[in-house]
Amino acid sequence: MSTLIDTFIAPPCHDDVEILYQDEHILLINKPSGLLSLSGKNPQNSDSVHYRLVQQFPGCTLVHRLDFGTSGLMLVARNKVINAALCQQFSQRAVSKVYTALLCGHLQNDQGVIDAAIAKEPSLFPRMSISTREGKPARSRYSVMARFYYPVVQGASLPVTRVKLFPETGRTHQLRIHCQYLGHPILGCDLYGGRLLPGTDTVPRLMLHASALQFTHPVSQLPVNARHDSPF
Repeated sequence: MSTLIDTFIAPPCHDDVEILYQDEHILLINKPSGLLSLSGKNPQNSDSVHYRLVQQFPGCTLVHRLDFGTSGLMLVARNKVINAALCQQFSQRAVSKVYTALLCGHLQNDQGVIDAAIAKEPSLFPRMSISTREGKPARSRYSVMARFYYPVVQGASLPVTRVKLFPETGRTHQLRIHCQYLGHPILGCDLYGGRLLPGTDTVPRLMLHASALQFTHPVSQLPVNARHDSPF
């Protein structure tokens, strides 16, 4: 059995992790694009959301992760008991997540569903693949917010669609690969076609932002509806 080796070295991220809410049980943060959620095995990838937060909040643990290039809302547990309670909500799909994204091209339909199973692809690591035979069920919904033209280089522009994305499952790279499968990759996505069109190599980041998160507070049992506007 071959061992997968991750050769990715994250460039320095100078943006801060913004704490949007905190109490003795949880943290709600805004993760910047270009920062790992967890530190990597390579010592050059020590900087991460968790690495920074644990300096200020010893014992805190991540309940879920966002991809390196994705920004937005993340939920952090202040201790292991709270982490277990929140992870149960995620596993039972009791947590609602909404993302904002810019997709390459103008989508024809104003809304739709992407239902395509996702599998690991060792030969293409770290990319995932769509596979009916070997993939795990994955389902996402989308809703168009606007269609416009994004400026790239030397006065040129690229047709893009701003969408809301609603993942109903939580597979690795789900939204990124589902948008590629739809024929409209997320602008700035290096793994799934978002940097293939002319001018897209100048796009500064992955245009994907976790903009809403709904869950039940693990202690008060009150509903929490967190929102954070997309920076693009």
